[in-house]
Amino acid sequence: MLDPLSALTDAFTSFLFGKVETTRLPVRTSTGQAQAVYLPTAAPGLGDSGVIIGREVYSGKGYIYDPFQLYGQQLPAPHWLVLGESGNGKSALEKTYVLRQLRFRDRQVVVLDAQGEDGVGEWNLIAEQLGITPIRLDPMSALDGGIKLNPLDPAITTTGQLALLRTIIEVAMGRGLDERSGFALKVAHAYVNDTITDRQPILTDIVERLRHPVKESAESMNVDIEDVRAWGLDVALVLDRLVDGDLRGMFDGPTTAGIDLDAPLIVFDLSHIDRNSIAMPILMAIVGVWLEHTWIRPDRVKRIFLVEEAWHIINSPFVAQLFQRLLKFGRRLGLSFVAVVHHLSDVVDGAAAKEAAAILKMASTRTIYAQKADEARATGRVLGLPRWAVEIIPTLTPGIAVWDVNGNVQVVKHLITETERPLVYTDRAMTEGSQTTISKERTEAEVSLTKQLTDDVVA
Repeated sequence: MLDPLSALTDAFTSFLFGKVETTRLPVRTSTGQAQAVYLPTAAPGLGDSGVIIGREVYSGKGYIYDPFQLYGQQLPAPHWLVLGESGNGKSALEKTYVLRQLRFRDRQVVVLDAQGEDGVGEWNLIAEQLGITPIRLDPMSALDGGIKLNPLDPAITTTGQLALLRTIIEVAMGRGLDERSGFALKVAHAYVNDTITDRQPILTDIVERLRHPVKESAESMNVDIEDVRAWGLDVALVLDRLVDGDLRGMFDGPTTAGIDLDAPLIVFDLSHIDRNSIAMPILMAIVGVWLEHTWIRPDRVKRIFLVEEAWHIINSPFVAQLFQRLLKFGRRLGLSFVAVVHHLSDVVDGAAAKEAAAILKMASTRTIYAQKADEARATGRVLGLPRWAVEIIPTLTPGIAVWDVNGNVQVVKHLITETERPLVYTDRAMTEGSQTTISKERTEAEVSLTKQLTDDVVA
């Protein structure tokens, strides 16, 4: 009870300023009860339709992502860039994402598998479980009846063939074709297509015509035939490398019959190609253009084109231009392009900075795994990441990444099921665990996954 002086003071204060708030005793309670009073808040997710990736680190909510569901609403483009140092989970993310996408009946995936393990590509095991034989491109096996892809395949339009031939030559030469060399190539290509009708034209035919141009080719431009031969000499020497040099066998014959373009998963195994050789960007250009004309169709199927070591594409001006057209064209037909690179500096500081910037701009989804602090800052500047995200990238542990989906930035922990784990395990050579245990785990997972995917993938 208040003493008389305090009571008089309160009464006077209430008269002047209104009723004084009642003094309340502190409340002691448990966190379980208090959470009903202080409700937690979290940023909105990407919806509940699509492929589950894992959990948001800060809120604990499930993280679901699907470019086909988000396209046109939250995403201006369905293309995706994955960045990060080796050993932080990029490969596991790619594989589980593909496996989970394939559970939808209207999905189809092509993978350019540039990483090798145990003499085969990283995706070999997953392909086996789906009953699919990877398309292994290897100069040595190609000579003995192996897989061939023909740049002059009739499935590719005449314009596409000429653009592909120019790209192959420009990548190999490291510079653009001048007008005279371009003219020699154009007339040789036109002559071969016009005169060879009983079989697929092949690169040998182009080389032969460049070395021995016909009189009509010179007369059409009112130039001497010896000039046309001289203009095409360098072009012939470059293409001869694909016909009779260190890259022979893969491109100098008709396209191998029997490649199943309707399979749910198509794996091009490039693991036998030297990653640092000129063959890799040339090979990716040929595969990309060949797929553009044979695989992408207006049939309402949602297609994913995943490229490992994608810097071979983005860092070459000529190959990047081809893929830039493919991305713009494919977007209208339900194509999501997934580019996997280690460092953004691999592409933005190279010779194709302009083309790289254009492709990066089309990638509305960016996933960044752990990087060193200076690389993280450079990545943040290029991609426009918020400061807090840039600061935590160097501290991320394996399996956790910053996801930027058209400005919706979250930190996500990728979750792998026990069934998936043996199939996405890509560093067995560096582990000390028992190979027998690994094989047993893998066998059990294979049986389970085979049953699941056989039931779900068949259209």
